[in-house]
Amino acid sequence: MPLLKYSRLIWLDTYSPADPSVPPNPLTHLSLRDRSEMQLQSEADRRSLPGTWTRSSPEHATILRGGVRRCLQQQCEQTVRILHAKVAQKSYGNEKRFFCPPPCVYLAGPGWRVKPGQDQAHQAGETGPTVCGYMGLDSASGSAAETQKLNFEQQPDSREFGCAKTLYVSDADKRKHFRLVLRLVLRGGLELGTFHSRLIKVISKPSQKKQSLKNTDLCISSGSKVSLFNRLRSQTVSTRYLSVQDGAFVASARQWAAFTLHLADGHSSPGDFPPREGYVRYGSLVQLVCTVTGITLPPMIIRKVAKQCALLDVDEPISQLHKCAFQFPGSPPGGGGTYLCLATEKVVQFQASPCPKEANRALLNDSSCWTIIGTEAVEFSFSTSLACTREPVTPVPLISTLELSGGGDVATLELHGDNFHAGLKVWFGDVEAETMYRSPRSLVCVVPDVAAFGSDWRWLRAPITVPVSLVRADGLFYPSAFSFTYTPEYSARPGPPGTPEPATGADALLESIHQEFTRTNFHLFIQT
Repeated sequence: MPLLKYSRLIWLDTYSPADPSVPPNPLTHLSLRDRSEMQLQSEADRRSLPGTWTRSSPEHATILRGGVRRCLQQQCEQTVRILHAKVAQKSYGNEKRFFCPPPCVYLAGPGWRVKPGQDQAHQAGETGPTVCGYMGLDSASGSAAETQKLNFEQQPDSREFGCAKTLYVSDADKRKHFRLVLRLVLRGGLELGTFHSRLIKVISKPSQKKQSLKNTDLCISSGSKVSLFNRLRSQTVSTRYLSVQDGAFVASARQWAAFTLHLADGHSSPGDFPPREGYVRYGSLVQLVCTVTGITLPPMIIRKVAKQCALLDVDEPISQLHKCAFQFPGSPPGGGGTYLCLATEKVVQFQASPCPKEANRALLNDSSCWTIIGTEAVEFSFSTSLACTREPVTPVPLISTLELSGGGDVATLELHGDNFHAGLKVWFGDVEAETMYRSPRSLVCVVPDVAAFGSDWRWLRAPITVPVSLVRADGLFYPSAFSFTYTPEYSARPGPPGTPEPATGADALLESIHQEFTRTNFHLFIQT
C-alpha cells in the first residue's frame, strides 16, 4: 500500500472578489527544497520577523483543547450582526431625520440560549432575553437622549431582533462620517462588549442632479447590498420596507431586508448571475436577491421616478436615496407596463398608464415608487462557554484574508484582519499553533504538522480540512469562516531489500490521478 505524505504546499493565488469575472488560478504544488535547507530557511525567516513566538503552557493547552473541541462539535457560538444604511441624512434645526432604514441588530447562534443555572446573569425563574442593548453614535456623550435602548424579540428562526428607530444626526454634528456603537449588557449588569458598525456617510439630502461616476460614494454598483422602502404621501409613519417572510416577499412596517442588486442578463437562466461589473444605471435589467434566504424576484428594469412618473429614457447612474420603480419586462408597445408595487403588506404588480403628454413617461401610483439605499452589515462571532472571566468579549478579532508561506514540513500562515492583539492564539481545529503577534492587523503562526490530527494520517487518501479559529488567553473562543486543508502526496512505501521496483506506468498513472484530483478538488481556504 503506498505511503501518503501530507503536504501544506498549496498556494492560493491572489484573487480579488471585487473582480468576479476573473476566476481564481488553479491551486498547484510548489517545488520543495531539501528538508534541512527548508528548516534552516524557516528558522532564519522566524528570526527576521518582529515579535515573539508564543504558545500556551502544556497544562493550559490541554484544558483549552478539550473546550475548543466541544465548541467545534456543539457549535455553541454567539453571533452579533449589525445591519445599517451606508448613508444618513443630516437633520437641521429642530427637525429629526431618523435613519431610514433604521439600524437593526440580530443575535444568532445557540450560545445565546442560556438555561437557568448555567450563567450568573440568568437567575432561576426569570424569563425573556438574557441580554439588552444600547445603540448610539460613536462620539456621543452617552446620555439617554443620544442612546436608544434596544428591546430584543425572538423571531420564528430563533434569532433575537432589535431595532433603533429614533437615531439621527443632529445639526451640531459637523462630521462627514460616523459609526454606530452597540453596547450589549447581560442580565445582571455584566458587560458583554461594545461593537462598532462600518462607516456611514453623512449627506445633506439626496442629489437631484445627474449623478456622475466621479462621486462613487453615492453610486450603487452591481453586486452591492441595497434596501428598498416606500412612503405613502411622504409620511414617515406609513413607511414600509421590502422584506421576506415565510418564503414570500412582503412589505413590512417593522423589519427590512438587505438585497444583493445584480445586473442581470436576459439570456441567463433563473438564479444564475453571470458576473458583471460596473455601476447600475437606470434602464438596466436587474435582479434582487435576498441576502438571508436567497429568494429572488424576477428580472426587472429599474426606472428613475420624477413627479410620480417613470422616466423611460433615462440611463444615468443610480444614486443613494433616489426614487425609483421596477418595471417587469415584456410590456406591450405603447403601454405603461407593469411595476413592482405594494398593497398594505403584500407585494403585487401595478399596471401603469402611458403619460398622455410625454411618450417617454409612465404614470405610477404612490405604492409603486420605491426609495433605494445601499446597506452594510458587520458580523461578530464568539463563544463564552470556554472563558473563565468577566471581561468583555470585545474587541472581536476579524479575519479578512490568509497568506501561506513555505510548505512541506515547515510552513507559516499569516492572518490579515482587524482587532488582533498579543493575547490571541491561532488554532487549527483543536490543535494550537505557535503564534506571533505582529500588529493589530497581522498575526503569524506556524502551521501544525498533520500528525497532530491523528496517528493514522499516513494511510488516509482524502484531504484533511480543519477550521481556523482564534482563542484568547482567558479561553474566549472566536470562530471564523476560514479553514485549512492538508493534501495527501503519494509516495512509495519502502519494502524489504530485493523487492522489485513498481512499474513506471503505474507510478505515472497514480501521479496523473493525484495531480488531477488536486487541481480540481482541493481548496486551501474555504470562506462562507
